[in-house]
Amino acid sequence: MNNIVNAPKDDVFRIRVNSEIKSELENIYAKNGLTLTDAINVFFQQSLNTGGFPFPVTEDNAEKMKAKALNQLVKELEKGSSCDERYTEKEALKMLGL
Repeated sequence: MNNIVNAPKDDVFRIRVNSEIKSELENIYAKNGLTLTDAINVFFQQSLNTGGFPFPVTEDNAEKMKAKALNQLVKELEKGSSCDERYTEKEALKMLGL
């Protein structure tokens, strides 16, 4: 088994992805000093190391992930509803970089 870092790069792997999602992922991985290509290579290396997915892929796991995301969303909504700060539409768009 080759180590992804040391293996010669002699092929190209292309995927289609939504541009907004790609941008979000690039930002997430950049915070950890990785490019999207680096992150995919980490995923591939871990897949080689484990002989499959490097995390459980089950319906139960998907439900736990959905529940966690929903819980996080509810917490964010609760923080927002107790916030006294108000912004104009123009200010909000500027804060969101739009």
